[in-house]
Amino acid sequence: MMNLPNALASFRIILAPVMFFILVDLARIAPFIHISWINYFAGLVFVIASVTDFFDGYIARAWDQKTKLGAVLDPLADKMLTLAAFLGLMIIERASPWAVYLILIREFFITGFRVVMASDGVEVAASMAGKVKTVAQMIAIGFLTMQWWGAEILLWIAVALTIYSGYEYVRAYIKAISA
Repeated sequence: MMNLPNALASFRIILAPVMFFILVDLARIAPFIHISWINYFAGLVFVIASVTDFFDGYIARAWDQKTKLGAVLDPLADKMLTLAAFLGLMIIERASPWAVYLILIREFFITGFRVVMASDGVEVAASMAGKVKTVAQMIAIGFLTMQWWGAEILLWIAVALTIYSGYEYVRAYIKAISA
């Protein structure tokens, strides 16, 4: 069912390649646009996408509009946006390839791991560490996009939180199947 939360998640899916395009290709096809404006455009798209991430979850819970489609679309949209941002930033040499690799490996691992958990009938809700990880990644992406001071430090903090939250998923699964 295409309710408002699912529409917002779908919109975020559309914004992911837009952000990637702005980061990777806009300067090449429009060299007359100053890099600071490209940063602003990419930053604006990312902020809009991030705001839809907050509101789709909030609306789904507050208006009791949780759906199976939303349970798939929301994390898919999150992964697509993260992938677009981090790969784009890596390509334009603003993000460490190792940091991007570690973040993406964790995201792919946990996505696959959640399929295994579901097949075992185990549902592990997002932990506080997972939510903090998402916020840290968003802040790091924003700082990297805008080329602000401290961006690289924030990226590595996001990497550490990303790995830790992945560990928490695995630990929760082991605890659930051992009970």
